[in-house]
Amino acid sequence: MILPLFLAFPLLAAAIAAVSPWRFLRIALMLGIPTAGLIGGIWLFQQGTIAHSIGLYVGGVAIPYVSDEFSAVMIIATSLVALFSLLFAVFAGETTSRFFPSLALMLLGGVYGALLTADLFNLFVMVEIMLLPSYALLAMTGGRSRLAAGRMFVLSNLLASTMLVMGVGVVYGVSGTVNFAALAGAADEGPVAIAMGIVVLALAIKAGVFPMHTWLPRTYPSTSSAVMGLFSGLHTKVAVYALFRIYIVIFDGSERWAAFIIAVMVVSMLVGGFAGLGESTIRRVLAYQMVNGMPFILVMLAFSTSGALTAGIFYAVHHMVTVGSLILTTGAIEETYGTGTLSKLSGIARRDPWTSTFWAAGAFSLVGFPPFSGMWGKVAIVMEAATFRSWVLIAAIVLASIGALLSLLRVWRRVFWGKPPTRYPSTLVVAPIKALPGGALLACSLLMFVFAGPLFDVCSAAATSLLDVPGYTSAILGADPIGVVQ
Repeated sequence: MILPLFLAFPLLAAAIAAVSPWRFLRIALMLGIPTAGLIGGIWLFQQGTIAHSIGLYVGGVAIPYVSDEFSAVMIIATSLVALFSLLFAVFAGETTSRFFPSLALMLLGGVYGALLTADLFNLFVMVEIMLLPSYALLAMTGGRSRLAAGRMFVLSNLLASTMLVMGVGVVYGVSGTVNFAALAGAADEGPVAIAMGIVVLALAIKAGVFPMHTWLPRTYPSTSSAVMGLFSGLHTKVAVYALFRIYIVIFDGSERWAAFIIAVMVVSMLVGGFAGLGESTIRRVLAYQMVNGMPFILVMLAFSTSGALTAGIFYAVHHMVTVGSLILTTGAIEETYGTGTLSKLSGIARRDPWTSTFWAAGAFSLVGFPPFSGMWGKVAIVMEAATFRSWVLIAAIVLASIGALLSLLRVWRRVFWGKPPTRYPSTLVVAPIKALPGGALLACSLLMFVFAGPLFDVCSAAATSLLDVPGYTSAILGADPIGVVQ
């Protein structure tokens, strides 16, 4: 019975926060739920594969909620990034808006529900629960361009959601079920493969994969840093989780799509790596690093072995932590100096050595330099690509990493190097409390480097649970399954 509570508690907390006249209670709920989610995720990891059918209906009829090591790892990672993003929102004063905590909690509830559901239609519902508060969060925070960006965000996600629900409908029409377990292996060929292709395309849009990526760098930087950090760790990673689960369970990890996956991801890597060179603000450069990071994770589906999926999961956690750190550290700079435009900043390293160190270290991690998690993540991906002699992929990884390095070096040279601008008083520096959330996530990246061995064991357990399709399906369907696609 505990699994539905991951959805129920955040939504209940959101309702309480919406009517509560006490700001301290709203903040306590906003920070308490991701903390509880972090603890709950650790507990779920220890339980292995468990399932609960809503209403206790038989397998294949009920809406199932399932947790295994893979979903538990994603719950832990999303809760961690959400906690520090929301903590930054408190320090930056964004929680003075009465409904900010409620919207953030509603978003988090949708994320937990999406990570635990084993039903395609319920996945669509959870995604919509995520999106509804996201529209408001984007519109109520950020600069003047937030409303225009909000329109782009709404249109892009409405298109993807429409495609998603249409794909789910077609899947039901050709198979008679939308249950993950009942559909296991059904999309290897035939009508279900075509129907599931629509679902995969919709999720690829939400993940920001080339060529459906342009909405992301045009919308995320227009909101506040706290909300962008929240979105970076939640929205695209839920789509990544769903793509991993669908491809392994429903497509049975088919090798026939390997060449296509590699081709799309190679182009996406290169576009994300080099496109940041043309941007004018720090967060727009970082938005393209989000586009650059998605294919590093998803390309491992082309191989779908335990080692490849382990590398992909490790890189996903690294990317969530590192990009979150960079966005929140950038937010501390913007909150202090009133801008994130490259041409209006310089010499920050002289004024704020600690904040600058946090940002530089995050950039090192993103590119793949030691002693941060990005090095082990990229080494693992390159090693898996070498195992399958995918030399084109390895070359693309190197080139995309060079592009990311050049983009981030450009930011460092324009923002952190040189003489401090005279337009700001010499006493103006970033408040330590605002640099704390980004620094805390950076510390997580450092710990991932130091304790890479145990963490790879955790990611390996997550990959093994993902590949254990028989165990996953039996937990969902039980002894009396109904509606299994033959």
